[in-house]
Amino acid sequence: MNIKPLGDRVVIQKLEAETTTKSGILLTGTAKEQPQEAKVVAIGPGAMVEGKRVPMDVEVGNKVLYSKYAGTDVKVDGEEYIILKQDDILAIVE
Repeated sequence: MNIKPLGDRVVIQKLEAETTTKSGILLTGTAKEQPQEAKVVAIGPGAMVEGKRVPMDVEVGNKVLYSKYAGTDVKVDGEEYIILKQDDILAIVE
């Protein structure tokens, strides 16, 4: 992938939604809820505040939870990604 985000932007790739419930019921495509979990694939250098670079809180490879309607969907080399600001990332999943 050749995407290098600028500022405090992060490139993430959605993780696949569960296709079965805990009780074993198979979900169809329309019944599945859109996942809000993703893997960080690239990060920018951080925002500039008063002439100083603010370091990023996430790292490449982190599994994160993000806001439902955040970011911009892009397609690069046949793969789908979301570019969003670091502020739209809610948590890192460990």
